[in-house]
Amino acid sequence: MPTFLDELPFWPLVAALLVIVFCRAQATYWVARLAVTGASRSRLGRWVDGAAVRRGSALLDRWGLPVVAVSFLTVGLQTVMNAAAGLARVAWWRYTAAMLVGCVAWALVYATVGLAVFWAVLAAVAGSQWGVAAIALVVAVGAVGWVVLRRRRGASVASR
Repeated sequence: MPTFLDELPFWPLVAALLVIVFCRAQATYWVARLAVTGASRSRLGRWVDGAAVRRGSALLDRWGLPVVAVSFLTVGLQTVMNAAAGLARVAWWRYTAAMLVGCVAWALVYATVGLAVFWAVLAAVAGSQWGVAAIALVVAVGAVGWVVLRRRRGASVASR
């Protein structure tokens, strides 16, 4: 993490993070939107037709633009949803309105809880017992959530 971010007061930190996530999300949207035209003729075509992008597009089709905003509160789904919006050629102003809500939420979370997690990881690497315990707890909760999700998906597929 750049040290200048550590030294910022809360609201300037939120503003800096908002600019960072805004630029990243817009870049993802525009790269996907521009790439969809010639993607079938390149290696990018495999990614455009990949499973993650198909799932993102299906979520976007089913739930609409609010899923773009909510994706900013997840790990791994944010980039896929921004790209899916670009690939689906969602109108820029509609996408940007939904994206701004997500960007603000992401910046607020990252400026508070996100930095705490970052420092816990650093403390764990440095040998702090509390940091190791925090990381172990996050990993355990994530593993349990993953197992429960996989079992539910397996049960729903078996019942069809």
